[in-house]
Amino acid sequence: MKFNYKLHRLCGASYGTPAATGSNILSSSSKGSNIVFTSDGNNVLSPVGNRIQVLDLLHHSCRTLPIEARSNIRRIALSPNDDRLLIVVDVNHYAMLVNYRRGVILHRFKFKRPVREMKFSPDGTKFAVSYGKFVQVWLTPGVRREFAPMVLHRKYTGLVGDVTTLDWSSDSSLLLAGGKDCQARVWTVDTVKDYEPWTLIGHKKPLVGVHFEDKEKTLAERDQFFVGTGNTGSSLAGKLVARCYTVSQDGVICTRECRNEEVEDDGPDSDDKKDGLDNLGNDAVDFFSGGGGTASSSSSKKSSAESMDQAHAIVKARWGTTSRHYFSANSSSQNVVSTSYSSKHSLLVVGFSTGLFGLYELPSVSNIHTLSLSHSTIGTVSINPSAEWLAFGCPKTQQLLIWEWRSETYILKQSGHAYGMRCLAYSPDGIVVATGGEDGTVKLWNSQSGFCYVTLPKSHTAAVTAVEFANPTVVLTASLDGTVRAHDLHRYRNFKTYTSDIPCQFLSMAVDKSGEVVCAGSAEPFRACVWSVQTGKLTDVLTGHLGPVAALAFHPVRGHLASASWDGTVKVWDLYKSDSTPETFESGADVVCVAFRPDGNQICSGTIRGLLRFWDVEDGSLVCEIDGQKDIKGGRKMNDRTTADNNASSRYFTSITYSADGTCLLAGGNSKYVCIYEISQQILLKKFQISFNRSLDGVLDELHSKNLGDGGPLDDEHDSGDENNLAAPNLPGAKRADDGSRKSRVEVLTMQVAFSPTGREWSTVSGEGLHVYSLDDDMIFDPMALTEAVTPSAVQTNIRKGKYGMALLMSLHLNEFALVKSVIEDTPYESIATVVRSIGQEHLSQLIQFLSKCMEDSPHVEYYLQWCLELLQTHGLFMEKNRGKYMRSFRALFRVVQSRYVDLKGICDDNKYSLDFLENQAKLLLGGQDDK
Repeated sequence: MKFNYKLHRLCGASYGTPAATGSNILSSSSKGSNIVFTSDGNNVLSPVGNRIQVLDLLHHSCRTLPIEARSNIRRIALSPNDDRLLIVVDVNHYAMLVNYRRGVILHRFKFKRPVREMKFSPDGTKFAVSYGKFVQVWLTPGVRREFAPMVLHRKYTGLVGDVTTLDWSSDSSLLLAGGKDCQARVWTVDTVKDYEPWTLIGHKKPLVGVHFEDKEKTLAERDQFFVGTGNTGSSLAGKLVARCYTVSQDGVICTRECRNEEVEDDGPDSDDKKDGLDNLGNDAVDFFSGGGGTASSSSSKKSSAESMDQAHAIVKARWGTTSRHYFSANSSSQNVVSTSYSSKHSLLVVGFSTGLFGLYELPSVSNIHTLSLSHSTIGTVSINPSAEWLAFGCPKTQQLLIWEWRSETYILKQSGHAYGMRCLAYSPDGIVVATGGEDGTVKLWNSQSGFCYVTLPKSHTAAVTAVEFANPTVVLTASLDGTVRAHDLHRYRNFKTYTSDIPCQFLSMAVDKSGEVVCAGSAEPFRACVWSVQTGKLTDVLTGHLGPVAALAFHPVRGHLASASWDGTVKVWDLYKSDSTPETFESGADVVCVAFRPDGNQICSGTIRGLLRFWDVEDGSLVCEIDGQKDIKGGRKMNDRTTADNNASSRYFTSITYSADGTCLLAGGNSKYVCIYEISQQILLKKFQISFNRSLDGVLDELHSKNLGDGGPLDDEHDSGDENNLAAPNLPGAKRADDGSRKSRVEVLTMQVAFSPTGREWSTVSGEGLHVYSLDDDMIFDPMALTEAVTPSAVQTNIRKGKYGMALLMSLHLNEFALVKSVIEDTPYESIATVVRSIGQEHLSQLIQFLSKCMEDSPHVEYYLQWCLELLQTHGLFMEKNRGKYMRSFRALFRVVQSRYVDLKGICDDNKYSLDFLENQAKLLLGGQDDK
């Protein structure tokens, strides 16, 4: 068994930061982080906590970048045109420079002041960040590692309040920024002779968006519709050279135009002489300041004006307001929170605090589309380069929406559980993952794409504590509301409810292998109830425990049920013998988890003392013990008055599960670690830390002394308090938005761990969501039983000679996927049976794993099905006798075959009549040839 599992994706959350139960204020910012489209517009980068999700909208899949920020992400920026560099800034102003394509961190640095906005220039040579009340422009570094890749180009001042938004001109020569002082300011990126920065006023509320109009559109409008001075009919006189838009929080958008006033000429000679001196002066300033101005002498004034960038064109020009529009008549209850502008298509997207968004065409500000997406604030909006798809993020509900406004359809709509997940279960084929949340809902996730494809209608009124699959089409859930409910996965409805004769709260649940019996353990009274899944009748009540029944597990083969309780015992019941006495295993401490080995010959239990005890089921003897207190020990929480070494609450396991072959045990608990143990040797094989996010509670082993006050620890994330005024008052007549709720950190812990039936991945539920660790993306060289004669060239030689069986054995020894795939696909169809017979029993599991991986994306479905058929006919009886050894690889193959079957079935159903037509045409053609 391999242990190089890596985080493949984070399901359960597509945007935002995890919220604690009962907390209405976000831990980082009420506005949330921003969403970014890639240059091709097909992928979306969405921050989730301190990680970044990459959602592929064409192939409908998601993955998580293999990087983590120190704390919750505040802002991200992706370099244009090539998507090479990604800059990530968290809420504590720490930044990372990342090679996006390879997922490698190139450099780490820190900004001294809050960063509320960050954007690359259109040419990709620079990027600008808001630095408190200032704006900093940095030169874009390369993709290689350097000692000091960050070079500051210039710092821009002039605004009184903190900068909240900024934008670049289309030629990357101008910079526009707006702040909390209700003003906007225009700078030239490089020093330009005789230019003085302009301040644009006229708003009463802080600015949330400033946008430059595309230079080509501005000049095209001026030259096409107006001649001479280029006056566009506004109150401002002179030639139009630039236009921008400013949007304030109260829903006001102002159109600003920059015009060059015409000056009377004294004569041609004096004018030429003056232009020559000006050009020489501009060239000198550009040379020493590093600018790229194009104000040098040219053959004519017209060609010089057309080639001049906007930075030189606005010298000695005047800015003015030409129009003012209002998005809403009632601006007191509906504030503008976020904006996004497509300069090429002149489209402005506006997100409001009421969950409404509007799409407007500029400069006329005509409304194209308006839709209400959510009941919470739309914290961020983004528009893809082709202006077809709009992305919206709601930080409070952690919703991510992709909307196609032309067809008015959802491309993607994802949201997690309201207050986090609590339990999970894999389907028997490993394709579907069912999760239960603290909000009482049940969601179904596709393990291959990582998306939630259905949320079952809410039937529970309290948190879901356990979820299990009775069969691939039925999901059973237990809840604190005292009910166990069965859900149909064909119609997505609750078709049966199981209740106890006495009101109680169910903490655990288990379903037998056949899916006919379901059992649930309650907190009080201390008992377990047994129902028939088909009839829904309560068939038995198991009593005898002196504490809450914390965990239940069915024997994989027999009708035995193991129950673990806080009274320190594990009882094994025979459900098919009414007068039998349960066998009791004493543990000496509260038992919180229990699990059967896949063959049913061993049972494991975990206590609050951190001990994992392994018992023999047949004779009831204790096989071995593993002390995991030091392995599972977590960090220190904000409200802990003791150090992590002296804290007993995070030093035991709450969930355990066996691997598919039964040799290893996966265990997680109330800490940031998940451990894998080898049972026979009683050793820790590997320990995974599920999160390094310092915004979560319990990540750090030691708290910084500067954050410890007389009354306890202090929260260091206090920079977002000034943004909480975006929420409307909840109480009638109240003028302030404080509803009495306070910030609370999400604790890092694992509620449940589970191995996939295929054995290629395992998952754990935490406060951040569903962490999926997988082996599928690992490209490693792991040879076995190599000799000097086993080489890739020898494999190719055997293929050319027609010795396909020998070539396949050599490639399996080399254990390289690309080589094995080439040998399998080079084998003739009629030689498959002979090659399969030459494979020994020691290579069966390995060959099945390679076949499942090759078949997953191959168009040769019938060819690989023939491989599967020959394997089952030749080695089926042997694999049946040793099912425990081959179950993991066989389930992986079954999952792929079922997935391809579903795909082909859908294609055939959609093209049924086309296939009938082709078949009839072929018969007619063949019949005509026979007649001839």
